[in-house]
Amino acid sequence: MNFQQLRIIRETLRHNFNLTDAANALLTSQSGVSKHIRDLEDELGFEIFLRRGKRLLGLTEPGQAVVGIVERILLETQNLEQLSAELSRSDAGTMTIATTHTQARYILPPVIAAFKQSYPNVRLTLKQANPKDIANYLHEGQADIGIATDTLDDAAGILSFPYFTWELRRSFRLDIR
Repeated sequence: MNFQQLRIIRETLRHNFNLTDAANALLTSQSGVSKHIRDLEDELGFEIFLRRGKRLLGLTEPGQAVVGIVERILLETQNLEQLSAELSRSDAGTMTIATTHTQARYILPPVIAAFKQSYPNVRLTLKQANPKDIANYLHEGQADIGIATDTLDDAAGILSFPYFTWELRRSFRLDIR
């Protein structure tokens, strides 16, 4: 059994059991289509199509079950091809960053600008939240990256590391006269 045989089954149905039209759609010969159908039927051990001589008239009862399975297999094959195409385009897609107001306002703008320069086809979304909500967004898959001013070390299942250290300095000036 191979994918070409499955495609032939699908095209034969799409072209109302006309093997010449199915062959033309698949850019192959009518005799090749007939041979593939016979080979598949021999392999399965039953006929998929009702026949009158060399003409196909419809589907047998087992053939109806085969068609449903063939459609699912070919759909899943398309899904795999689409996934492969998406994964191979490393410069396109979406990324959601959950972060605090302070990070979004003061730290991230130059970083985002540089990222957009390097990856113009990636759509960035910022979600403003407090550190607890950032952890929840990450756990629920609503964010790809979390950036917080507070530590996320105690958030189970999240790998966190310090990237930037804040140093808060307060200066007081006391004028005593």
